[in-house]
Amino acid sequence: MVHLPELPGDDGNLKDFKPINLKCDVLVIGGGPSGLTSAIELAKLGYEILLIDDKDKLGGKLLLQTHKFFGSIEDCYAGKRGIEIAVLLEKEIRTYKNIKVYTNTSVAALYKDKKAGLFIDYKNYAIVDFEGLVISAGARERNLVFPGNDIPGVYGAGAFQTLVNRDLVKSSDRIFIIGSGNVGLIAAYHALQAGITVVGIADILDNVTGYKVHADKIKRMGVPVYLRHTVLTAEGDGKVERVTIAEVDESNNPLLEKAKTFEVDTLLIAVGLSSIDEFYNTAVKFGYKAVKAGDADEIAEASSAMFGGRIAGLQLAKILGKDVTIDESWFAKAEILKSKPGKTKSEPVTEINERYTPIMHCYQEIPCNPCISVCPSGSIKLEEALGSIMDLPYYTGEECTRCGMCIAVCPGLAISVAKKTDDKWAEVVLPHEFIPAFGEGDFVPLTDTEGNFIEKSEVKKIQLNKKYKTYLVTFKVSLENAAKAAGIRVQEEDKIKPLPKPVFNYIPDNSILCRCERVSVGEIIKFIKENDIKDANQLKQIRVGMGACGSRTCSILLPRIFSAAGVNWYEVTQATKRPLSIEIPMGAIINEESGETL
Repeated sequence: MVHLPELPGDDGNLKDFKPINLKCDVLVIGGGPSGLTSAIELAKLGYEILLIDDKDKLGGKLLLQTHKFFGSIEDCYAGKRGIEIAVLLEKEIRTYKNIKVYTNTSVAALYKDKKAGLFIDYKNYAIVDFEGLVISAGARERNLVFPGNDIPGVYGAGAFQTLVNRDLVKSSDRIFIIGSGNVGLIAAYHALQAGITVVGIADILDNVTGYKVHADKIKRMGVPVYLRHTVLTAEGDGKVERVTIAEVDESNNPLLEKAKTFEVDTLLIAVGLSSIDEFYNTAVKFGYKAVKAGDADEIAEASSAMFGGRIAGLQLAKILGKDVTIDESWFAKAEILKSKPGKTKSEPVTEINERYTPIMHCYQEIPCNPCISVCPSGSIKLEEALGSIMDLPYYTGEECTRCGMCIAVCPGLAISVAKKTDDKWAEVVLPHEFIPAFGEGDFVPLTDTEGNFIEKSEVKKIQLNKKYKTYLVTFKVSLENAAKAAGIRVQEEDKIKPLPKPVFNYIPDNSILCRCERVSVGEIIKFIKENDIKDANQLKQIRVGMGACGSRTCSILLPRIFSAAGVNWYEVTQATKRPLSIEIPMGAIINEESGETL
């Protein structure tokens, strides 16, 4: 005899249910640089906007960026720091009465009937009805598979920047970084500013993938960059204590005899980003009028995201039926702002004389021109090879007033000013974005563009440019090195040396692929081979993709795992995507006892 539980009777409607319904013309998901600028453009056209962000402050990645922006002053606040730009954009957002902002709020779902579920202030659940949708949800960091990738102390460079720059937490004492793109390079710079030793940066490629001026900036400060190197392992007793890297051969196989082990407490992974485009894919599936902007559309710099957001906002207005004309020059500017680095030219020889001479230590084509805009005498101009801000700056030879504005505004700290004082010595002015650990009369190690030590020079004067919050430090430098002097070393070599002998256990199969459920590479490969797996959904039997991240992290790495198991990824049935969701208590869904009016 089967005994089934007895169901209780229907007690009627919920007494404490407080439905919250909102309405707007356009819902903007994400209050980062592109979401803010798209909302502004739509508000100018009279649309009622709901701007949603899951953090307590607007700005997105801008809140993590304490360095100065590249690009142009006119189009994307070049020369200002991300944290300053976030304040400016939020201030503008708050001037529009037709923009309503919900921070500490997540979009829990998009529904087929053109509505969205909001978890407001992580207390109340609301349904919002809207006509148009802007997805500017940003990007998530990519991961790497290697032994020890799951132990405490291994995390993304973006998470590190969040701790250090947004939350003001000194999370580490000694870090190593994998990946030489702009995210990794900038994270190294932010670490140095926070008083954290950066032991090194490694990249498997033979050249830095970020801007050369970013790489040169940190090399000048004493951070080594190991190209053609890969991470072998992170090890320690319950936390990161060592990281081992090795040079790779022509097939990118690690050369174990050339391994190096460093003592660190943190390993940052900065190997790229993946667009958070699930909202957009769902919107398209359900027939929404939607656009995507910023990193949700294409991974690029925040300067590009701001300009792209403006364009996306106007594109949505056209989709909604508004008679809008988008300036064609905007598209050209947007393309330039997201340009990859161009050609790198050789360093020219600069002759130092009795007149002040600006020296440009940037030789790679990147979208940047604030030094041109701030020069009061117009003595800095761009070459005309490309006809855009990708052209390199040069000093025309006209009168330089030594105002220091070009030095202070340069995002790459790549400009110095020099003047001959006698037959043996010169005066050189260099930028410094640290609280000076030296004073007038001290001797400080100076480096060239590539970070090579050239000499210890006497500090003659320290002054702060308040507008750009950059110190201008005047040195007495030997005449022969005056044109070479490009930076101030802030960490010494004895802090960044590897151990005398490498220490590691190289066992790749032990690497954790699915961090949420703690499933290793070896387990997955064995399961695929033993069961002839050709459907990624079958991996759920061993809990792959069943964790809190909804397979958003491990799914990116599955093609490599299937390949390692001898299976062509293009012949594998793709795993069913889990619904967009955030954990919401049942009491919050019915707004039980909230007593709040939104």
